[in-house]
Amino acid sequence: QVQLVESGGGLVQPGGSLRLSCAASGFPFSNYPMNWYRQAPGKERELVAAITSAGLSTNYADSVKGRFTISRDNAKNTMYLQMISPKPEDTAVYYCNALVALGGDIDDYWGQGTQVTVSS
Repeated sequence: QVQLVESGGGLVQPGGSLRLSCAASGFPFSNYPMNWYRQAPGKERELVAAITSAGLSTNYADSVKGRFTISRDNAKNTMYLQMISPKPEDTAVYYCNALVALGGDIDDYWGQGTQVTVSS
């Protein structure tokens, strides 16, 4: 079965750095684009960054452009989010997401999330 497992979250100071990882299994990872979402308390879940299947194209929410970098290593079935100079407003649970076609259905798959807290 499809599994997505995030790791790397924690407490970071403003201006510091953090790298999140998403380990994928149960589907042909290299065939699918991948996404990072986040959700802060009381707010809607929002798309943070996306990357195409081969990692040749990326896009970002305006709020994180220039500060976050999405990447993937298809040989390791892993996606990353490098957070540079995070701000308190980046505090949220970060989720790995994939839209995967297995059998006759296309389903959204989500990891359990990893908490990122930006505070001094």
